[in-house]
Amino acid sequence: MIRKLQHIFALSEQGTKDLVSGVFWCTVCNLSLMAPVGLLFFVLQAMIAALTEGTDPSSGVWGYTLGALIILVFIFLFHWKEYAKTYTGTYEESANRRVRLAEKLRALPLSFFGNRDLADLTNTIMSDCSSLEQSFSHYIPQLIATCFSTALIAIGLLSMDWRLGLAVLWVLPVALILAVGSKFLQDKFGTRSILAKRAASDGIQECLETIRDIKACNQKEHYLESVHAKIDGVESAAIHAELTTGVFITSAQAILRLGLATTVLVGAHLLITGGVDLLTYLVFLIAAARFYDPMALALQNLAATFSAKLQIERMRQIEEQPVQTGSNTCTPNGYDIQFDHVSFSYHSDEGVLSDVSFTAKQGEVTALVGPSGGGKSTAAKLAARFWDVNSGTITLGGIDVTCVEPEALLNYYAIVFQDVVLFRDTIMENIRLGRREATDQEVLEAARAAQCDEFIRKLPQGYQTVIGENGSTLSGGERQRISIARALLKDAPVILLDEATASLDVENESAVQAALSRLVQNKTVLIIAHRMRTVAHADHIVVLKDGKVAEQGTPAQLMEQKGLYHHMVQLQKESASWQLNERPSSRL
Repeated sequence: MIRKLQHIFALSEQGTKDLVSGVFWCTVCNLSLMAPVGLLFFVLQAMIAALTEGTDPSSGVWGYTLGALIILVFIFLFHWKEYAKTYTGTYEESANRRVRLAEKLRALPLSFFGNRDLADLTNTIMSDCSSLEQSFSHYIPQLIATCFSTALIAIGLLSMDWRLGLAVLWVLPVALILAVGSKFLQDKFGTRSILAKRAASDGIQECLETIRDIKACNQKEHYLESVHAKIDGVESAAIHAELTTGVFITSAQAILRLGLATTVLVGAHLLITGGVDLLTYLVFLIAAARFYDPMALALQNLAATFSAKLQIERMRQIEEQPVQTGSNTCTPNGYDIQFDHVSFSYHSDEGVLSDVSFTAKQGEVTALVGPSGGGKSTAAKLAARFWDVNSGTITLGGIDVTCVEPEALLNYYAIVFQDVVLFRDTIMENIRLGRREATDQEVLEAARAAQCDEFIRKLPQGYQTVIGENGSTLSGGERQRISIARALLKDAPVILLDEATASLDVENESAVQAALSRLVQNKTVLIIAHRMRTVAHADHIVVLKDGKVAEQGTPAQLMEQKGLYHHMVQLQKESASWQLNERPSSRL
């Protein structure tokens, strides 16, 4: 049962045990609240018997008072236990759920993130987790417990008098059918509300990320109108969802109240005809007055559970994603990277690489060049197992990279991307990301080797300067050199360079290239470049076009073949000599 509940509610094993325990104590609490009704029955029975026999009706008052105090003590203890098992247990599970999701995301291949909306993932981790925290502390245990306690109380009422029992209980299946029958509509409008929130989050995030372009193109008013429309969509979807839930749940709750009326009418008829005694009639009236409040709350909980089910499904979609696995140890025989008939596609109908074969040898610089969209960046990321190939094999030192756990494999790689990612932290810690256990002196040496020291010393707090989000306070060349300092600090045997100097000016490019020359010594280097002069002295060049190897060899060999590489070199030579034509003189 634990395993089944664990799957249904996307909980950990301990979270499922806490849920079961919480349901048990909620059931006990619900039953304990009916104990005063039972005590009142015995009090009334004793008073009626005393009056009938002519004895003092107050003779047992202290015993009943003591019984009432004992009931109150037990109610307090049961509710304290319920709180510990529902609220405290739920909060612990919520914390573990966030950690579990983060660990899961860490182990997922990059293909997962390419197919998912990042704002939606953020909502799942933050908003959905918070909503489920409330659901499992307030709604779900109480709903299940109410079902159990109601069933037990119903059995007790029917055993006392089945006619009055039916008068009290007939409204339950009717209200339940109405509430459950509305699940389809609640799910429909609940899904719309989630999608509207996602669209609004995307719109706001996109607006913040592209604010410079929006202002530059004088599109602020137009873009804000779009964002406002999405926010209005969230409001409209939320109103529809709440209204749908409210109509059906309040209608079901109204039907519940009819049960008290039928209890009064049926009980009065039975009392007049001698079918029941006054005491039994009074007990059923009191029980009915107390019985429907938990059920009305349970119907609200049922609606909240329907909503939580949508969030649980979103959570389960992440948790059930296949992860990249492999050995935690890797002992390659050298550091040659070999592509052997590799094919890969992001989607089944969209091939990116097809039958690609080449070898990047240790101690050499292997360059990947070719037209945009040819698969150069994809090939480099496949080498580091950011994705897994569809067919063929990629080996590092003779070991298939798909057999190695990604984090263990990346110990052998230092990667410098064109788009540098920096964190809102000190420059010292941003460089130390390359090797967390590095000393301050080692960080300083890596920074000097990457030509960073000079501009860092000019900052207000030097290496302890906190840079803006993604290094927004630094120039592109400075950010790129910090990423190279990370790679130098890591000192891995395999270097992947993805357009490391493409967006730099001449001065920064010279500084970065000087830093790269230190980085690539005696390593296996796989470099991606669009500028042919960048790879003119590479040991081996692989030309990729339309996902296939068009040609490969040394620069001299490829120039002699006069193929695609030769054509690209010639085009870039022509573009290098291009200049603006002199503007013709204006005629007056």
